[in-house]
Amino acid sequence: MPNVRKPRKGSLQYWPRKRAKKPYARIRSWPTISETKLLCFPGYKAGMTHIIITDNRAHSLTKGEDIKIPVTVIECPTIKVLGVNFYKKTPYGLTLSASILSQNLDKELSRKIILPEKLKKKIEDIKDFDDVRAIVYTQPKKTGIGKKKPEVFEIAVGGEKDKKLEYLKNLIGKEVSVRDIFSEGQQVDVHAVTKGKGTQGPVKRFGISLKSHKSEKGRRAPGSLGPWNAQQHIMWRVAHAGKTGYNVRTEKNKWIIKIGDKGEEINPKGGFIRYGLVKNDYVLLKGSVPGCAKRLIKMSYPMRPNKKMIQEVPTIQYISLESKQGK
Repeated sequence: MPNVRKPRKGSLQYWPRKRAKKPYARIRSWPTISETKLLCFPGYKAGMTHIIITDNRAHSLTKGEDIKIPVTVIECPTIKVLGVNFYKKTPYGLTLSASILSQNLDKELSRKIILPEKLKKKIEDIKDFDDVRAIVYTQPKKTGIGKKKPEVFEIAVGGEKDKKLEYLKNLIGKEVSVRDIFSEGQQVDVHAVTKGKGTQGPVKRFGISLKSHKSEKGRRAPGSLGPWNAQQHIMWRVAHAGKTGYNVRTEKNKWIIKIGDKGEEINPKGGFIRYGLVKNDYVLLKGSVPGCAKRLIKMSYPMRPNKKMIQEVPTIQYISLESKQGK
C-alpha cells in the first residue's frame, strides 16, 4: 500500500476553507432576547496583556485565591446608527422590503457610501413588515490607528417587533456606546477574521505529519494523491499547499472581565505593538481573540450561553502595564 497520510482529526472541521470577502465578519444568525437593544457591538483589537484576579468560580480548585489570566483588549469607540432596514417574511426567508436612512451623518461616511438627496418615505409610513434591523457605522477616527473610512454593517435588535421600531426610531443619527449594550461579567460570542498567513504547505495548512526520513521525494508532502484504483481523480480531502488563514471564525462564550473608559488603566509602556494607545471605551475579554491588531471585532449576545459559567464580575487585583516591545 502507498504511504497515505490523512490530515489530523478536525482539519476538515471547516470546509470549504474559504477566505473572507471583507476584513470583518458577517453575522448570519442572531440570538433571541427579551430586552429591546442592539445585539452586537464592534471594537478594534488592540492587543493582549495579563491580569491577576480573585477566583470567584464556585467549584474551582483555586476558589478565593489570586490567579493570573490572559486578556484581550478591544477598543470600542461609539458607533452611530445610519438607518433602519425593514424585512418581510417570504418562503425563501427574510427579504429586504424598505430602508430608511438618516441625513445628518459624518463626512467620513461619504468615503463608504453615497446617500440619497432626500428620503421618499418616513419611518412612520412603513406599516407592513415582520422584522427591523439597525444599519450602523463605526468611528475609527476617534482611535489612534490612522483610519478614517468607517465600516458599515447591519445589527439585529432584541425584543418585540413594535418595540424594536420605537427603539430604532429614537436612535437614528445618534451614538451608542458599548455600556449601552453589554455589562461586565456577561458572556459574548466573538466574530472575527483570522490572521492571513499567505501560501503555506500541507504540513502547516492541514497539520499532516512528516514522512519518514527514508521516504522518496518531499518529506513535507502527502504520501499519495489518490488510491491505485477506484476514482480516477484526486479527491478534495487530499492536503495540498495553498493560501492559509484570513477566514471568518466565531469563538463562543467569551467572558467580559471589565468595561472601562480610562486608557491609562490598561495602556502598557510604549503602547500596544502595531496599535498604539487606547483612547476610548475598552473591553477586557478573557483569553485570546482571532485576528491581528487594528482588526474589527464584533461582539454579540451568545447563541448558546454556558449556564454553568459564573456571571459575577471578578475582583481585579492587578493589570500588567509592562512594555510589550520586548528587550
